Amino acid sequence: MILPVRRSLALAASRGCRQLVLAPRILRTSTQRRVSVASYSTTPIRRLDAFHTQLENAASSTVLSSPKTAPQTPQTLTEKIVQRYSVGLPPGKKVKAGDYVTLSPHHCMTHDNSWPVAMKFMSIGASKIHDNRQVVMTLDHDVQNKSESNLKKYRQIEEFAKHHGVDFYPAGRGIGHQIMVEEGYAWPGTVTVASDSHSNMYGGVGCLGTPMVRTDAASIWATGRTWWQIPPIAKVTFTGLLPPGVTGKDVIVALCGLFNNDDVLNHAIEFTGTEETMRTIPVDDRLTIANMTTEWGALSGLFPIDSVLESWLRARATIVAMGLEEGARRQFTHEKIDDLIQNQLKADHGATYAKSLYLNLSTLSPFVAGPNSVKIATPLKDLEAQNIKLDKAYLVSCTNSRASDIASAAQVFRDAAKDGVIPKIADGVKFYLAAASLLEQKVAEETGDWQVLLDAGAVPLPSGCGPCIGLPPGLLEPGENGISASNRNFKGRMGSTDAKAYLASPEVVAASALQGKIAGPGWYQKPEGVEKVIIGEGNGDHVQDKAISIEEALDRLIAEAEGVIAKAEQEILGSAAQEIAVAEGEEALTEILPGFPEKVEGEIVFCDSDNINTDGIYPGKYTYQDNLSVDKMSEVCMENYDKGFGAVARAGDILVSGFNFGCGSSREQAATAILAKKIPLVVAGSFGNIFSRNSINNALMGVEVPRLVQRLRESFKADQAGEKALTRRTGWKFVWDVRRSKVTVTEGEGGETWSQKVGELPPNVQEIIARGGLEKWVKHQISAT
Repeated sequence: MILPVRRSLALAASRGCRQLVLAPRILRTSTQRRVSVASYSTTPIRRLDAFHTQLENAASSTVLSSPKTAPQTPQTLTEKIVQRYSVGLPPGKKVKAGDYVTLSPHHCMTHDNSWPVAMKFMSIGASKIHDNRQVVMTLDHDVQNKSESNLKKYRQIEEFAKHHGVDFYPAGRGIGHQIMVEEGYAWPGTVTVASDSHSNMYGGVGCLGTPMVRTDAASIWATGRTWWQIPPIAKVTFTGLLPPGVTGKDVIVALCGLFNNDDVLNHAIEFTGTEETMRTIPVDDRLTIANMTTEWGALSGLFPIDSVLESWLRARATIVAMGLEEGARRQFTHEKIDDLIQNQLKADHGATYAKSLYLNLSTLSPFVAGPNSVKIATPLKDLEAQNIKLDKAYLVSCTNSRASDIASAAQVFRDAAKDGVIPKIADGVKFYLAAASLLEQKVAEETGDWQVLLDAGAVPLPSGCGPCIGLPPGLLEPGENGISASNRNFKGRMGSTDAKAYLASPEVVAASALQGKIAGPGWYQKPEGVEKVIIGEGNGDHVQDKAISIEEALDRLIAEAEGVIAKAEQEILGSAAQEIAVAEGEEALTEILPGFPEKVEGEIVFCDSDNINTDGIYPGKYTYQDNLSVDKMSEVCMENYDKGFGAVARAGDILVSGFNFGCGSSREQAATAILAKKIPLVVAGSFGNIFSRNSINNALMGVEVPRLVQRLRESFKADQAGEKALTRRTGWKFVWDVRRSKVTVTEGEGGETWSQKVGELPPNVQEIIARGGLEKWVKHQISAT
């Protein structure tokens, strides 16, 4: 029996000061721009010199291409946090977006991939973890797999962690990201990374969380550091108040679906708003929003360190101080929180953002993402009218299965109870339930919410990733419709590629399970005068935005004037200018390392789709089969995108795809499977940053050529029935001249030939690729010292 004081404190901590109305129901009160970030490109002035040469010697990071002294320029919150965790900066250097830095993160988490990371760690010749307090290991992905091979891997990870004195959390304890938050590893104002794409979630508690890949994790284990380029930073301003019946899930689903033109692709996001506005977004909702900034295309999603967060931290510190939570870390102390607030990090006034967007929360209603894409967001009421039959429902994942989420789902069934009898889920529907962590499940059990859902017929699963990442049981079968409170609904992600998956809030998932169709609980009441969601560019303050627009216009006028002056000077100087200009016919050449090819060429095989994610490239069901052969990896490459890819693509082809190629999870196999297919080069309109990083680290070359994607789409259009080939041989020839940083395309036999400059592949990146990837490069560096 839980004591009343413990119950209230536990709820306060877990629900993050969520305002609850318990009678009669729970209500929560709380011009297209494409960003092209070249996969391997740098400018002629700034070379990419921040790779692992700096890891062996902190002093060598002074080679970063930045001024040795810098003016006291205003910084964003992201830049301020990165400043704290960058090593080897020149005196007086203030980091800014675009800088390459050597990061020493506060913590680094790995999960089921800990053993593959350990294999990389040992293969590079490392024998001791640089700082075992920096590393955290959790087992959370394949926890329902009781095969001997998986259990052996789990034993190996636990023994490795014990040997090195690393904090370790076994299978069933919880999902790694939730553990990082509830145990205080993801602390406000720090940089904390994980070898998983949903590390963004830590931003919900003011911690700069960003994903790393397995090779980076091995480097951090060995040296305590890795490289990072500070992304362009986007500011997202919330205005208004989050209405009752609208949740953090609705906020991020709406952002993904309404700003769906790669608006924040490869950006770091900072969320902001007035104190009144931000008070309506509790910490649990912030964690949901930050978690799914990954699906929005961002590399981080950072909330401010404010009074809402302080209240959440104080509640947890009180629980720890009273000894009411077993195994709680000593991170949560009132003294530490005092220091955090007294030295509170905030963005400077006048800090520079790459772009600013806003969303008026008061105009938001419940939204649903899908089917099979987070870029499709539809108001719940529109889908309710379609009577979409449901087969499976899921309240699982680190996104939305905390105690507060389980309470909301349970309230749906309590509201529908008659004479105190909890109703059953609809006939033919299976409802799967898994808490984000064991601690969250215990809170839900103590409040009775867990039992309500079991009484309704929910199928309990151990705390872990499970169906969210396509691991059984409970996967979608061909032709089925599923709705989930998780974060991804890519085609084939949660089962069959012939199924349809939708994403929604916990209460909508529960209501849908109860009614057997996509439906809501009826908690939302549209405010008078609200007809559409108000979004836009800027801060949502029309007076302020107008002032900013005037300032930008003045900047453009000044730039134009400077251009006119420069042109006039050139005309006046005449022959003098010619003497210092590059001689006619001469061009800047990139140094090519011995043995590295000067040219890469082949026939183009075209996969005509944007946002091909890592699940499409390498299906999740194979991700944790560590002994998969190269031939098998080649066979399943692009299987979830197009089952016919393997029969069309050939060794030596140049794979060309659309924009945001390789978005989604951090799995390295998305790169290595393409290499297994013997495809040496991927060309895209743009790449997801995590794929770019994986490509470099695994010796897969890539280059961005948006013009090529446009020309292919103009030449190979859909047929009269509107169908287009998912994968096609084009007969076009592609040549990448690495020395000249130029690509040449010949559009078929007798077709037009054209060329354009592309980003440079500098020698230090060539060296990593030539060595066979970062792992082998680091091993070579260690052996050479």
